[in-house]
Amino acid sequence: MQSALQELKENTNKITNQSKDPVDWTVSDVVSYFTAVGFPEQAAAFRTQEIDGKSLLLMQRNDVLTGLSIKLGPALKIYERHVKVLLCFCAVS
Repeated sequence: MQSALQELKENTNKITNQSKDPVDWTVSDVVSYFTAVGFPEQAAAFRTQEIDGKSLLLMQRNDVLTGLSIKLGPALKIYERHVKVLLCFCAVS
C-alpha cells in the first residue's frame, strides 16, 4: 500500500492548481486527475455525472462499475488503483 500512496502523491503533483486533499477537489480537479493518470475518455464520465472530490470518495465499487457507464476493464482499474487508494490516502492524512 505504501507504493500506491507514493504513486498517488506523484500523480497529484502532476496536476497543477489542485488541492492535495482529494476531499476538496472540484469536478474539474477530478477530471484532471483521471486524465493525467491515463483515463482521458473515462474522465468525461466524471464530468457528466458532476463527481467532485467528496462524491468520488463516497463512491462504492458498484457505483464506478455501473453508475458511470464506462467499460468494465477501465472501471475496475479506476476503482482498484485510484478510488480505493484515494480513500486510504484520506484516511491516513
